Amino acid sequence: MLTTLAVAQTAAAELPGMGITVKPAQSTIAEEGFQTLLVSRALEKLGYKVEKPSEIDYNVAYTSMAAGDITFIATNWQPLHDDMYNAAGGDKAFYHQGTYVSGAAQGYLIDKKTAEQYHITNIEQLKDPKIAQLFDSNGDGKADMTGCMPGWGCEAVINHQNSAYGLSDTRQHGQLLGDGGRYPDAL
Repeated sequence: MLTTLAVAQTAAAELPGMGITVKPAQSTIAEEGFQTLLVSRALEKLGYKVEKPSEIDYNVAYTSMAAGDITFIATNWQPLHDDMYNAAGGDKAFYHQGTYVSGAAQGYLIDKKTAEQYHITNIEQLKDPKIAQLFDSNGDGKADMTGCMPGWGCEAVINHQNSAYGLSDTRQHGQLLGDGGRYPDAL
């Protein structure tokens, strides 16, 4: 029994994280909380003390990590976060390795009943004012679309697609506020 205790103490002393505290950050997206939890538990098993994660915007997370105020975020959505990552120092400031999810896609959702009734299969169909009006909740003649929060990266894709597909005249992109509310011009 003494040999077992001695081996257990030696193994614990050899953990790479012993005596080191790490500070994670995450966005307010529930799924990312799960990813942060996975990484945190793995770090704890390596002997690190993991503090409670801070919930912050991605831009703040990258800047804070580059400054040493937080230790890690468990998400780096590529290519959506590439500009933020590079602006905060890129590969010179950060180390990232591995992939949780590959082949992820960003997309738009509408209800199945409307899609089937009007044969809606792609976003370009919103150029048709009759189709766009189906999603107009404020009477301005444009489809009202609630997009992601500013700073998440996906808003740039949505704005680009509005322009690239000629949807600016028939679709309104409203963005969520951090508290779950919406900008005044959104749904």
